[in-house]
Amino acid sequence: MRDYHSNNVRNVVVLGHAGSGKSSVVQAMLKKIGKVDRIVSAESGQSMVDFEPQEVKRNQSIYTALVPIEWEGKKINFIDTPGYLDFMAEMISGYSVGDNALIVVDAKEGVDIGTRTAFNWIQRDLKPTIFFVNKMDDPEVSFHETYNELREAFGNSVIAFEIPIRENGTAIGSINLLSKKVWYYGKPETPFDVPEEYQALVSQHWEEICEAVAMTDDGLMESYFENGDMSEADILKGVSLGVRSGDIRPVYCGSAMNSVGIRRLLDLITEYLPSYGEKETVSGHTHKGEPVTLKTTEDEKMSAQVFKTIVDPFVGRISYLKVMSGVLSSDSVVTNVNQDEQERVGSLYSIQGKHQLGVGKLFTGDIGAVAKLSVTHTFETLAAKDLDIIYDTPTLPQALLGVAIWPSAKKDEDKLSQSLAKVIEEEIGARSETNPETNELILYGLGDQHLDIMVRKLKDKYGVDVTITVPEIAYRETIRKKSTGEGRHKKQSGGAGQFGHVFVDFEPFDTDEMVFEEKVFGGAVPRQYFPAVEQGLREAMVKGILAGYKVVGVKATLTDGKYHEVDSKEIAFKQAARLAYLDGMPKANPILLEPIVELKVHVPDSYTGAVIGDLNKRRGIIMGMDAENETDQCITAEVPLVEVSRYLSELRSISQGRGTYEQKFLRYDAAPEHIAQAVIQRRKKDDE
Repeated sequence: MRDYHSNNVRNVVVLGHAGSGKSSVVQAMLKKIGKVDRIVSAESGQSMVDFEPQEVKRNQSIYTALVPIEWEGKKINFIDTPGYLDFMAEMISGYSVGDNALIVVDAKEGVDIGTRTAFNWIQRDLKPTIFFVNKMDDPEVSFHETYNELREAFGNSVIAFEIPIRENGTAIGSINLLSKKVWYYGKPETPFDVPEEYQALVSQHWEEICEAVAMTDDGLMESYFENGDMSEADILKGVSLGVRSGDIRPVYCGSAMNSVGIRRLLDLITEYLPSYGEKETVSGHTHKGEPVTLKTTEDEKMSAQVFKTIVDPFVGRISYLKVMSGVLSSDSVVTNVNQDEQERVGSLYSIQGKHQLGVGKLFTGDIGAVAKLSVTHTFETLAAKDLDIIYDTPTLPQALLGVAIWPSAKKDEDKLSQSLAKVIEEEIGARSETNPETNELILYGLGDQHLDIMVRKLKDKYGVDVTITVPEIAYRETIRKKSTGEGRHKKQSGGAGQFGHVFVDFEPFDTDEMVFEEKVFGGAVPRQYFPAVEQGLREAMVKGILAGYKVVGVKATLTDGKYHEVDSKEIAFKQAARLAYLDGMPKANPILLEPIVELKVHVPDSYTGAVIGDLNKRRGIIMGMDAENETDQCITAEVPLVEVSRYLSELRSISQGRGTYEQKFLRYDAAPEHIAQAVIQRRKKDDE
């Protein structure tokens, strides 16, 4: 593959719902240029697009794949993304480097959640976009039903550029509306005239195109209204303007599995989607947050952003990156601007699906990979030594579904944390944390499939087998009234004895940690033993008397006691304090506290009633509802954490995959009696 400069590079992210045929479309393009001889499923293990072990096993796309295609003197970097919501972070990383979008729609399924999600993104970012209605070889599908559904959902910017011809219910060819010519499937790629019975329909669609083109330029609008039609030159000019502005989003159709419509789709991409160089500038910021603008040309200073990381147990870290400006050369030294660290760029690669081809340079706008960077992670910026620029990190969904993981074998205890860190470096939508109260290592992901992928990767890639459990909820305990506890520790064992005797008042207090005070008169307890009493109480409050959870919201006051001139020691008063705790706390009306979180649930209007009803069943309190746009609402609610531990999966079910949410901890509230008793009984059973 030869070198391509920014004006000849098009980066196209392939989006759509799972099962729409995104990977098949990319494979069909590879077949069109002779790189593969057939289109295969991931399950075959021979796909250039879905080749990771878990993709082969599950027969689905899980990771972003990079597939460059050379067509008509241009290089098109196709960034094939997964469609399942569990792999949303992977979709976003691929989307972040696509300057244009190809949205693949299943003709039978029509507009689904993956289509809507993709359109929301491209509309927000004004990204030039083409729709490809796939699987038109199915005799049961209707292009115009799908097309009308697209226009109803996304507006009149969605315009057909190609429609199918059917005979006895079977698609036998397609009409290109720009050229007004027909291509028949299975015949040489020679254009034919439009059959008479389709001319009225073609005229109707041609009028749609002309009206859309007229809206892109005042001169074109004037010409259209004067002449009632448009020349081929006017159409070409208007489509170019409209696609770039987002006023026109062409719709093509075909069948990836039968390689139908692929040539004209490639033509459309090279003719109408803008190159990276057409951006002219790209923006970032300095360490101090000051804006920086660079030219998207090869003579600008080099800058690049990593968008994907692979950790190979044998090769090490492989960083996928996009050159934002200048030229990145192998055997060069650059700066990781985020960390202000030097990195040596060794070998550079052009990624072609599962293959890596060594290259000497990557030019502006191109996408490739570099091996064995020492400190650089996903979404960090590399730049020339004297260039201070950091590119923005895309917003990733919050990983909220968690499982506690435990090494199945004792020998893997030390290996687990190191291996998990490598897995999470690849799985940018995941995170982990150790809960010091429950002593659990918790792995959070974007769904059940995402979690299962990571657990299996630990075993298959790093040889660490783990078991998973439901994470413990870290409850708290506190008291409702004041009480006094007495603790007397006396020990005689033949030698020096131990003696300590204290009285401690316990009372509710607004604090996360215990507040200690002393009001001892007359030297009943010498001052040097006060720290021992405080330490004994703090250690005791780590484990509450109801269910063994940490005690909060308590003030403890040492009021009186006794000591022995010979036998009193710090350890004796520390033990006496523990005994006072055990004596006084049960009399202070102890209660169990449960964690309360705030949810911000984002759903279309039509699902707000079902979501609010479900939150009410979960003991949630609805705090408000705000319109986010014309169709979506944000519902804010406060809900006990125990009620939403599996909320991600359940919200997707309620909203048909269209709902998302964020969660943050708010406070602890008193748990209802029946909840508290169930927790207490379970803890007692676990301790037996």
